Amino acid sequence: MRDVLPTVMQWLERGHRLVMARVITTWGSSPRGVGSVMIIRDDRQVCGSVSGGCIEGAVIQAAETVLTTGRPVVLEFGVDDERAWSVGLSCGGRIRVLVEPHFNFTGRAEDRQIWNRLITALDANEPALVLTWLSPRQYHHCLVLNPDKSPSGKPLSPNLQKALPTFWQQQRSRVITVDGEEIFLHFFPRKPVLLLIGAAHISLPLIKFARELEFVTIVVDPRKLFASGERFEVLPDVLDNRWPQEALRELPLHEETYAVTLTHDPKIDDPALEILLRSSVAYVGALGSRRTHERRIKRLLQAGLTKDQLKRIHAPVGLPIDAQSPAEIALSIMTQIVQKRNQFLQRRRV
Repeated sequence: MRDVLPTVMQWLERGHRLVMARVITTWGSSPRGVGSVMIIRDDRQVCGSVSGGCIEGAVIQAAETVLTTGRPVVLEFGVDDERAWSVGLSCGGRIRVLVEPHFNFTGRAEDRQIWNRLITALDANEPALVLTWLSPRQYHHCLVLNPDKSPSGKPLSPNLQKALPTFWQQQRSRVITVDGEEIFLHFFPRKPVLLLIGAAHISLPLIKFARELEFVTIVVDPRKLFASGERFEVLPDVLDNRWPQEALRELPLHEETYAVTLTHDPKIDDPALEILLRSSVAYVGALGSRRTHERRIKRLLQAGLTKDQLKRIHAPVGLPIDAQSPAEIALSIMTQIVQKRNQFLQRRRV
């Protein structure tokens, strides 16, 4: 949804009626994963994709019917081996696609409210879970922004409410059956955040790599000479000139934050590490040699951090690829972050 959102908002502002197509189930080889979205405009223009091109035509035809009737449909396609090969797959598979009116056009005020709250959550980079009942008789939506608070839209049954914390923890889009009803869980996770303490030379390629990987990028450095936008070929999303102990009170420190200290200056790096290691951030890396890190550990122990907390620091930071240049060092750091993130996501979904 995030990739098509700017276009969708433009189309809504221009008064177009829209249909959403969402991949809800896949078997075998599939060009697009569960949760992939395509938006079809009332004049047949589209953005996004639900396949590599092999079923889009049929989905657009179904969207025209949905625009006329206002009723959703679930389509199922088998992609044979020959067609799969033509769109870049090694073998065939099957895919189910929900084609439905956009939230703003279902005729229900609560669906429009769900859309507005979903957009607010995505803009704030907060997680969200949308539940869609797939039976035409039961077709409704529900939005969960926090499993401990009341949802928006269709009320949850006791069994569904009981299972909700597990769904939230797994953060996986899929179809489930609860109380005899088929429901599509569409999870919108946070975008990962790369938080750099220090606008060092390595920060410049790090920001470029992170942007390509769709990370939110934040650089904190009180040294205004370094933390100047003119130094960056690709600007970070946030460039903060405050000291870390001040900036980190307001910046996102959650399980999708990946932080690296880069200044080599204990006055800047150490206060940041004290805060980061006491937070729930997913990753903490620190630039410097082993000898530098040994001195760092002594200082942080004296500051009151525990040995278990200090074990969280990846130092020397990055995967061992014999990196030499700033770009290679940045590549080793970003590769390690991606590795740790994928390992974490895999454990969560089991």
